[in-house]
Amino acid sequence: MHILKLALPAAALLATSTAAFAAGELNIYNWGNYTNPELIEKFEKAYDVKVTVTDYDSNTTALTKIEAGGHGFDIVVPTGNYVPIYVEKGLLLESRPDQMENFKNVAERWRDVPWDPGRHYTVPWQWGTTGVAVNTAVYSGDINTSAIFLDPPEELVGKVNVVPEMNDIINMTIFYVGGEACTTDKTVLRKVRDTLVAAKPKWLSMDYGTTDKLSNGEYPATVNWNGSTFRARGNNPTVAYGYPKEGYPLWMDAVAILADAKNVENAKLFQNFIMEPENAALISAFARYANGIDGSSEFMPEEMRGAPEIDTPAELAEAGQFLPTCPPEARDLYTAIWTELQK
Repeated sequence: MHILKLALPAAALLATSTAAFAAGELNIYNWGNYTNPELIEKFEKAYDVKVTVTDYDSNTTALTKIEAGGHGFDIVVPTGNYVPIYVEKGLLLESRPDQMENFKNVAERWRDVPWDPGRHYTVPWQWGTTGVAVNTAVYSGDINTSAIFLDPPEELVGKVNVVPEMNDIINMTIFYVGGEACTTDKTVLRKVRDTLVAAKPKWLSMDYGTTDKLSNGEYPATVNWNGSTFRARGNNPTVAYGYPKEGYPLWMDAVAILADAKNVENAKLFQNFIMEPENAALISAFARYANGIDGSSEFMPEEMRGAPEIDTPAELAEAGQFLPTCPPEARDLYTAIWTELQK
């Protein structure tokens, strides 16, 4: 009895000391080259929290890592159509951003979204498009087409990079062959597979790190995201962004707290923090995407207003669409195609 009485306070002390140690930390798992160091420094100073950011290169990479467990992350930043998959698998905490103080700053358009109805799990990080980026000093033809990577013109054969984001690449190819997002039509998917397999020998690489390599001319063309292309154009004015007329994805990446997070309160502080307009503007100023927070534009760099990578040409706007969360059957079929493409 006496031993038990002594053991209880010792266990309680251990739990308390562990919690105290964890209280000053936050571990974020985010896309590479996507997190403004100034934002992190500002958060660390405001809350006396040490933040560690670990990078990933695709939604598939992040989901696989999280699902395996033992990762040590508190926050992940999946694309919207992956959020329901995380929720379905029990990987996210229902942190109720809709009840946080700064939720009032979320633009009306982004308050109730298909991937997170009522915003019970996520807050906006950034949103944009997936298209193609081309160095116009190398190729001066039409760039508003997925033929840039699926049937490259002679000037670009062997010079095209393709980002390793399965959902974007598969769906852009589906659009190119005349299908619809998340299709399970085997005839369409055979065309998709054949188109990708035939195109791959004409590619240079399948790499996530496009911004610097577009800037220095190492990648004359690549499937790319609009903000990354914007940053590259800032370094190299011959870089241009194309919106494939056959169809291209719109997306929003969202900040979610993991169900097994060790630093939940700090993670909630971070969710609320990035819904402050001035802080959302820091996110956009670094990565050059729109953010979904009202009032943030007044804090953004002037050159972001009217930039061609952000303001979609009117004649190509309707070709863009938010990708839905595909059903398991479609996901399995896409994974099979993607696996074959990696061989």
